[in-house]
Amino acid sequence: MNYEYSWRVKLVIGVFAIVGLAIPAQILRIQNSPEADKILDQSNNYNWEVRTLYPARGLIYDRNGRLLAGNEIVYEVGVDISRVANPHTVALTLSVTLDLDYNDIYNTLTNPEGQLYLVVDDFVPPGKVEELKQLQDELENQPSDWRAADRPSLEGLVFRPHFQRSYPEKSLGSNILGFVMHDGHGYFGVEAKYDEQLAGIPVTTLVPTDPNRAEDLPRIPDGATLILTIDRDIQAAVEEILDRSLLEHGAEAGSIVVMDPKTGEVLAMASAPRFDPNQYWTYDDHFNNASEFNRAISLPYEPGSVFKILTMSGALDSGTVTPSTPFLDTGVFLIGGVPVYNWDDAAWGYQDMTGCMQHSLNVCLAWVASQLGPQKFYSYARAFGIGNPTGIDLAGEAGGRLKVPGDADWYPVDLGTNAFGQGVAVTPIQMVMAASAIANDGRMAAPHVLYGMVQNGRQYNSPPRYLGTPISEATAHTMNEMLANSLENESSQALVTGYRLAGKTGTAQIPLPTGYYTNSITNTSFIGWGPVDDPRFVVYVWLERPTSSIWGSEVAAPVFAQVVEKLVVLMGIPPDSVRQALAGQ
Repeated sequence: MNYEYSWRVKLVIGVFAIVGLAIPAQILRIQNSPEADKILDQSNNYNWEVRTLYPARGLIYDRNGRLLAGNEIVYEVGVDISRVANPHTVALTLSVTLDLDYNDIYNTLTNPEGQLYLVVDDFVPPGKVEELKQLQDELENQPSDWRAADRPSLEGLVFRPHFQRSYPEKSLGSNILGFVMHDGHGYFGVEAKYDEQLAGIPVTTLVPTDPNRAEDLPRIPDGATLILTIDRDIQAAVEEILDRSLLEHGAEAGSIVVMDPKTGEVLAMASAPRFDPNQYWTYDDHFNNASEFNRAISLPYEPGSVFKILTMSGALDSGTVTPSTPFLDTGVFLIGGVPVYNWDDAAWGYQDMTGCMQHSLNVCLAWVASQLGPQKFYSYARAFGIGNPTGIDLAGEAGGRLKVPGDADWYPVDLGTNAFGQGVAVTPIQMVMAASAIANDGRMAAPHVLYGMVQNGRQYNSPPRYLGTPISEATAHTMNEMLANSLENESSQALVTGYRLAGKTGTAQIPLPTGYYTNSITNTSFIGWGPVDDPRFVVYVWLERPTSSIWGSEVAAPVFAQVVEKLVVLMGIPPDSVRQALAGQ
């Protein structure tokens, strides 16, 4: 019997041996066949995927290296539907943790209709993601008596990190910085002006799907880093003064600008209202239109008597008048057939040009403009940059309006009213730039907020630019003395003990929709600089519609003094007597 079955056993063994040898032989044949190369090539296609990689947005610092805009990691929370073990647990957890709709998530997970991946939320903070990860681990590692189909599970949750713009100083300097929305684009301010440089260059490339091959990921250079001319401490001090002044004087809004007249570097630019750009979606709660975001550059207005410094500068430079030129103020001056009156409707009698500036006499300045004539007057106004944008490197700058002879809405009386800042629209930054020519020996500095840009490990600084010399050096010195004497003779509230300053108040009636003016609603302004012998700063103050007083001398001038008192400390400027004594050693 053993013999009877032995051949069968040998046959089975032989068959298995043949099959055992045939399998590796077939493997070797397939591996070395032409078709194998094609299969390998096709399999490699699944080891990579085409993906666009976005660099980290460049950082923004103040002039002393304090971070003003950076990046923080947030997460996209999604679900790999093919890996979901319990749709109910996933939908319930996400609805509770991220405040999402349970039904929407559950219905998509149970009826994906070909959808493989579901994005449930984006820009989720790390704390929420950590909470979800902890729940996921607890459920996966906890023994359970549930049936496999009913076992609570968060399998399938996916967390993809990426960057979100952050502003560590919150609302500080927000009107300068602007903000970045979730679409990755910059809006307003520096973020919009330098959006392309900050964003860097995205790269579309093949990326390995194997997470263990992270070393194969291409290195994408970050966006450019910006260093601003802004001084964080000066900006904070100016914003505090502005906010306090708005409350004290019952003003609706306002702006304060501080610039170095020699270089055009903007040291501070405060605007109110402002908001926290980390919560950019609240924009509509703070602003009615885009021009209100940064009033210093985007909201032209009639400046009033601060404009007289330009009228008088042009008259002095052209030789039309001198500081001692006499003028009899009768309280009214007829120009273009229309009478012009002083701010107090009074007659001030015999004055010289310094007295006209000291008492801010509209009648006198209208006469000065008439002596200049339209051609010279508007030529000087244009040379000071009035009517055109300054070119400051912030998005959204407005050009203002300067009517000139030949325009359909220009009338001869405009020559007189424009002379004292009525009927002409300027922005604070335009007036600051124009005043820099008087403070800086006749050279007008172009305002800018970019100090330097860092790219590829190298820093490129922005050199000062000058936009011409609207007046001579001698005229600038004469105008400085006239304005300094004016402040001292009237014991202005803009004066600061120990420092000689030059400046001018401005009170401008706000035109009604009908075109007529009212005395009860005004814009109050002050422009000034110092120290007179070596100007380090130009300051412009603008408070809109104050209720404590309608006069710039009572509203804006004291604010200017408060700003200067901070500046001399933060900029380390000794009193005049100390500086002059040290210079004489």
